[in-house]
Amino acid sequence: MPLLHQVLLDLISSSKNLPESFTIADFGCSSRPHPLLTVTEITSFIYKRCHELGRSLPEFWVYLNEFPGYDFNTVFKSLPDYHAKLKEENGPDFRPLLYISAVPGPCHERLFPSKSLHFVHSSSTLNWLSQVPPELTDKENPLINKGKIFISKTSPPAVIKAYQTQFQSDFSSFLESRSKEVVPGGRMVLTFRGRTTPDPSSDETCLLWDYLGQAFQDLIEKILTTYHTTSHIEEIKAEIEKQGSFMLDHLVINSIPTAQMISNATRADHETTIRSHFGSETVDRLFQRFSEVIAANTKEVELIGLLVSVTRK
Repeated sequence: MPLLHQVLLDLISSSKNLPESFTIADFGCSSRPHPLLTVTEITSFIYKRCHELGRSLPEFWVYLNEFPGYDFNTVFKSLPDYHAKLKEENGPDFRPLLYISAVPGPCHERLFPSKSLHFVHSSSTLNWLSQVPPELTDKENPLINKGKIFISKTSPPAVIKAYQTQFQSDFSSFLESRSKEVVPGGRMVLTFRGRTTPDPSSDETCLLWDYLGQAFQDLIEKILTTYHTTSHIEEIKAEIEKQGSFMLDHLVINSIPTAQMISNATRADHETTIRSHFGSETVDRLFQRFSEVIAANTKEVELIGLLVSVTRK
């Protein structure tokens, strides 16, 4: 059973009835092929389980989050067709009360009223840093990461430390903000682009970005300086334990093995940002070349995903 389903099942089973109004926040909704993909999975699963258990179905209040500047109009225009498709897939008796709204803003800050969220989902958005590490932009004494816009084998230790420190600060801010917004017993499922080794400059971490840089170095120089390429399991656990408001329930490691699958997954994470800078035509050419570069190289890339679920204490 996928971790998301397992967490939802635990949530349903832990109480006789779900709240009459069940609130869901999806952070970084544009990182999926369709912004409503995860919402569909969550609400459909809850609907089916409640139906099987003879439970009353809650009203769903869904908040889609992205950084300011993301165009939510396309999402809103698709809602009539979206509701029709839900009924088609789940049968004519499918009658969930589903209210969808947009909440733009950086995920590292407070965005919702206190104790207002029952379920939080985030897919890869926590790899994006709130800012370029200050040490990399200090005009008087800048850290040099020559020829790279990510952590690599040639990155000085100070550069690696700067990225790690910024990630730790941002993730801590995210946890602190959500600790005030999530109700006691509420759940969060978070996905990170991660690594299994403590070494942030290992092939597991850097090889993917070396290949993407080879595919289009000039293009990504403007994009990835605020992206913390991967997180280690212990980094995530340490920040959760240090913040103290959440209990770690599950930590699952997934890997993506093939060149085309890796290219597609990377595109899902970064397509919106790249398209906003360079246009759709460039995106298509970049990721076509990216998959070719991966396939042509003898070193295999393994894309690691870390899935974390926590409960508000």
